Amino acid sequence: MLELINIHTFYGPIEALRGIDIEVKQGEIVSLIGNNGAGKSTTLMTISGVLRPEAGDIIFEGQSIRGIPPHRIVEMGISQVPEGRRIFPRLTIKENLEMGAYTAGSRQVAAFRKSKPATQSLTTLYEKVFELFPVLKERQKQPGGTLSGGEQQMLAIGRALMSNPKLLLLDEPSLGLAPIIVSKIFKTIKEINREGVTVLLVEQNARAALKLSNRGYVLENGSVALEGKGEELLSNEQVRMAYLGE
Repeated sequence: MLELINIHTFYGPIEALRGIDIEVKQGEIVSLIGNNGAGKSTTLMTISGVLRPEAGDIIFEGQSIRGIPPHRIVEMGISQVPEGRRIFPRLTIKENLEMGAYTAGSRQVAAFRKSKPATQSLTTLYEKVFELFPVLKERQKQPGGTLSGGEQQMLAIGRALMSNPKLLLLDEPSLGLAPIIVSKIFKTIKEINREGVTVLLVEQNARAALKLSNRGYVLENGSVALEGKGEELLSNEQVRMAYLGE
C-alpha cells in the first residue's frame, strides 16, 4: 500500500531523515519507535505532504505522492492524527468532526478509491465515529477545548476518520494520557484496523505499540536501525535494553 524509498528530509541544513526505506502493507498495523529526535514524526509529516523530501520517493497504491499537496493526499486516502491532538478548541465536537470531512465527497476520492464507495453521507461518517467514541456523541455540542486529554485524543482520531481514510497515520496517541485511557485508545486503534483501515503508528510507548503491531521499525538518528515483526522486536535484546527499560 505504502512504500518509502530512500527518503531524505531536511529542516534547513539539518538532515532529519537519512535515506529511510519503509513499507506498509494493506491491512497492517506498523509501528515506528525510537528516541526523541529519531525522525518518527518527520516520517509521518513527509508522508502526509507537510514536509517535502529532498530525495527519494513515496509510493501510495502504486502512485508517487512526493510533492503532492497535503489536502490532495487526504483526498487520496491518507489521514493523519498529529502529535498533541491539535483540535480546534473553540469549535464544538461536531464542528471539529465536520472539519475532518471536507474531502469526503470530492471527485478525487472517486478516482482513487475503487475498493470503497466514492462518497459517504456525513451522517454515516458521524455514526462510525460515534460508535467508536460514544462520549463524543453525548457531548457533540460541547466545545472541544473543554474535553479531557483522553477525550480530545478521541476527537482527533474521530476527525481523521471523517475523511474515510484507507491509511491512518497516528502520531503519539498515548502522549500525556493516563494508563487506563491509553489502554482504551489502543483497543480502539485495533478496532479501526479490523474495520479495514491500515495504520502507521508512531509511539513512545514501544511495548504497547509493538504488541499491537504486525511489524515495526526502529529509527535512530534519522535512519532505520532495525525492522521486523512486532513480537520479534519485543524479544530483541537491543530493543529491550534501549526502549523497554529492561
